[in-house]
Amino acid sequence: MRPRLRLIRQGFPDRPAYGTGVSEAILTRVAAGELPATLRLHRPARELAFSKQDRAAPGFRTAVEVARDAGFEPVVRLAGGRAALFHEGTLAIAWATPEERPVAGTHQRFERLAGIVTAAARALGVDARVGEIPGEYCPGAWSVNARGRVKLAGIGQRLITGGAHAGGVLVVTDGALVRTTLEPIYAALGLDWDPGTAGSVADEVSGTTMDDAERALLAEIEREFELVEAELDPETLELAAGLEANHRPLE
Repeated sequence: MRPRLRLIRQGFPDRPAYGTGVSEAILTRVAAGELPATLRLHRPARELAFSKQDRAAPGFRTAVEVARDAGFEPVVRLAGGRAALFHEGTLAIAWATPEERPVAGTHQRFERLAGIVTAAARALGVDARVGEIPGEYCPGAWSVNARGRVKLAGIGQRLITGGAHAGGVLVVTDGALVRTTLEPIYAALGLDWDPGTAGSVADEVSGTTMDDAERALLAEIEREFELVEAELDPETLELAAGLEANHRPLE
């Protein structure tokens, strides 16, 4: 029998910092034993997710203003890494699990989520692989790429006492927007990267839609879990409201 996994589809595209607060609130409550393991899969609007490491960069304020001028709302992400971009053609994944020993399961969680994203991309016809591409934005060993040349998804983790958050973003359409938006932002942060390494699923398999990618992801997850759709509860939403300010980069 497959274990049950709570699925949340709600997003907050008009309030990105609050949306990140929702993922943190879910993690906090899962770690405290107040909620079961929860997967959140949603479609964001245009936001630029900066890390705490980015906030320490001399050009951070400039990068924030560049993002805003380009129409991307800056937020502070839950996991580490470097600046990553969300837009209407991306799928955001946030998976919170209770963990007695969060550090011990780090590799397994990376492997699981990267494997799911890779299998979903392959089901869509992409030559998808796991691994960092030299020169990619927000580099990571568990990035999902196409042909070993183009990054399609990034994956990160946040560990707290009693729980872990595995998060990711899959670029389904409009890889060009990722490239043009991140170029001046990475320049402001003083980071070198190769814009040619950023792409999308639709760049690889023409005609791929958001619905296609979402179905493929859910199908792969359902191989291992029984998904139970749920709505966000008032307690989680209230906690998220108190966490929202933490994800506004200049507060």
